[in-house]
Amino acid sequence: MTRTSSPGRLRRGLGYAGAFPVSAAAAVLAAPLLLTGARARFARGVLEVSGGLLRPILRRAVPGFPIAAITLGHVVLAADARSLFESRAHERVHVAQYERWGFLFPLLYLGASLRAALGGGNAYRDNVFEREAVLGADEAAA
Repeated sequence: MTRTSSPGRLRRGLGYAGAFPVSAAAAVLAAPLLLTGARARFARGVLEVSGGLLRPILRRAVPGFPIAAITLGHVVLAADARSLFESRAHERVHVAQYERWGFLFPLLYLGASLRAALGGGNAYRDNVFEREAVLGADEAAA
């Protein structure tokens, strides 16, 4: 008997494939952080890494804008376990965005930030991808 894949599994597989270049690079960059006390775990198909040197790195990555957590493909990097817990639903929306847009997502995200800023808005809060993540996290909490 041959096994057929459902459309959902196929879509998920394509999502992983499209985001793979970003996910792989993030995983390689995150690996040495484990030597600094960071912890890693897989949760629902996502590699979550938190702690260690991530806190100072994320605090200084964007001057004037400390980052609690960031998603890179199917890898979420968080300053610490609490930041990871508090941002998990939000970051999962970003994972879904990577699955939808693949390796082009970082460019689309930057373009959306630029558009927001040039339109007189905030490059982060008025970014359409961030708005979607906020709404998705709110819906998950409800």
